Amino acid sequence: MVTTEPAADAARVPLIELIGIRRVYGGKSGDKSGSDDSPATEALRGISLSIAAGEFVAIMGQSGSGKSTLMHILGCLDRPSSGTYRFAGRDIAGFSADALAWLRREAFGFVFQGYHLIRTLDAQHNVEVPAVYAGTPLPEREERARALLERLGLAGRFGHRPGQLSGGQQQRVSIARALMNGGHIVLADEPTGALDSRSGAEVMALLKELADAGHTVILITHDRAVAGQARRIIEIRDGQVIADSGASACAAAPQLEPQAFAARMSEGVAHTASLWTDVREALASAWRTLGVNRFRTLLTLLGIVIGVASVIVMLAVGTGTQAKVAQKMALFGASRLYVVPGSDEARGVGGVLTQADVPIVQAVPNVAAAMPFLRGQATLRAGNADAAASIWAVTPDAPHILNWRPVRGQFYDWQDERRLSTVMLLGKKVRERLFGGEDAVGKYVLVNNVPFQVIGELEEKGAVSGDADDDDVVMMPFSTGSRRVLGKTSLSWISVLLDELSQASQTVDAITAQLQAAHHVRDFQVYNAAAAIQAQEDTQRTMTLMLGLIAAISLLVGGIGVMNIMLMTVKERTREIGIRMATGARQRDIQRQFLAEAVMVSLVGGGAGVAAGLAIGAALIAWDVPVIFSVRSIVGAFACAVATGLIFGFMPARQAARLDPVMALGSE
Repeated sequence: MVTTEPAADAARVPLIELIGIRRVYGGKSGDKSGSDDSPATEALRGISLSIAAGEFVAIMGQSGSGKSTLMHILGCLDRPSSGTYRFAGRDIAGFSADALAWLRREAFGFVFQGYHLIRTLDAQHNVEVPAVYAGTPLPEREERARALLERLGLAGRFGHRPGQLSGGQQQRVSIARALMNGGHIVLADEPTGALDSRSGAEVMALLKELADAGHTVILITHDRAVAGQARRIIEIRDGQVIADSGASACAAAPQLEPQAFAARMSEGVAHTASLWTDVREALASAWRTLGVNRFRTLLTLLGIVIGVASVIVMLAVGTGTQAKVAQKMALFGASRLYVVPGSDEARGVGGVLTQADVPIVQAVPNVAAAMPFLRGQATLRAGNADAAASIWAVTPDAPHILNWRPVRGQFYDWQDERRLSTVMLLGKKVRERLFGGEDAVGKYVLVNNVPFQVIGELEEKGAVSGDADDDDVVMMPFSTGSRRVLGKTSLSWISVLLDELSQASQTVDAITAQLQAAHHVRDFQVYNAAAAIQAQEDTQRTMTLMLGLIAAISLLVGGIGVMNIMLMTVKERTREIGIRMATGARQRDIQRQFLAEAVMVSLVGGGAGVAAGLAIGAALIAWDVPVIFSVRSIVGAFACAVATGLIFGFMPARQAARLDPVMALGSE
């Protein structure tokens, strides 16, 4: 083995110094886990050399000689299996992954044979990539990228993607990218291998200009004619240096002074762009990437859109139905108890409730109001129309206790109650049978041949249960109905309105105790309608929750779709990941990039889902379906969509961040 090192001033620290570098693939020595039993392949066999700042060096060798492996180690894309690599006098073996990424970003610029441009980005954004990871402000990096492209003859190609550029133009974009952060060391791997002779000559001329300007240029080639244009030639064969023409004089002051660079390395690694800047750049890049693959993005969005819209619509319908049921129940007395005569035992005694029992019930704590209620049947006549109707004899407390008020006219008052006034209010169906579509207020109706004046029409309520229909009733003062129409004073029941629904059970016990003490026997029953209504509301609430959970399943399926698409994306964009790492991206930058894409899909899908859900809800409202939108459910569905992107995007993003740079660059 022949090993030569360039003569250099002993007091001066070499920019790059390799001592006994070996690189083994396969086998236990080449596999970090020590579990690979495949035969070991030694790509580099004790390479030792030094490169000074400002040199123009060509590393020449045939395919399989190890020159590409050497370039990867020089550019900190790969680590040696053994040996020492000192950069600016510091051993990189102790560098963290972030420190190596900073070194690639600040010191190196890569020019690859296959150009390695990111296909989803245009020329300008490809050039800007290293500056993005360096945290360079947007206006500054845009200005520098355009200036570099103009300098390299691409002034009119800023917005062209790689597929719209020739090979020579793509290589010049690659060179501009290498210079974006200064390009102190340009590592060019077969830069003319994929170009025609004219484009190759132009690229070599650019590399010579860079060397003349003080850049350190390391050229990897198998072509002796290309290598001959460098100022120093190092030839390797079978992983060993077999010839070295020796150190060359720098044509200009070096772009990078090793000792000064080493001094600012520690501080540079510790200071990066702000989190907001990183997130903003990741989201902007994600938006551009998703915009290129529109059809795939649309398919990915579809699952999120359906999930969010389903959650919003189902919860809105459930809440609307629940509210409608609650409203209906409220009309029938959501906070009421009923005291009815008769024992609840099979052989119990019969009972009678009178008006004297009403004050007893009224005095019980938590009772807001108690009202005597007498019901019977009567025949009504208005002109030539007859109608049989249910007569409700109730006090003026009825609108408050029954939660039932007139839609036309007015309710009778206590003066009417005391005077046994012959006034009444008609239910909607009674009014229709007697007067058709006419307003009945102010007209007279005969009840058992007694003339009554209609002073109001009750609001529509609908059927309570079975054949009973609250719209087929007539209300009149209790005194009038009991004495002049129905002819009895014993009550059908006592209606009780509660202050606190939560204390209904205790109130039932208290009423039972008071009436039993007054009657000396339990000849009555207390029905807790509030408890039944509460159970109905709880059931409806459970159904709404179930609807929401069913809808959430579709959102979960959408999240799984996001993960699958992102995993596929990582596989398809492996080379892009390698390019980003070569230009200085840290693992967390890669992870943030792919996580941002997943979140971007979720954000857009969530927004579209909210819009779709609101549109569907509006259509349902137009079809008289009870729908109530909840801001909480809308915000919750949108937040769940974003969380879905974070959760299901994390694994693909983490997988992308853990890729090996060299393996990623070499993928197809």
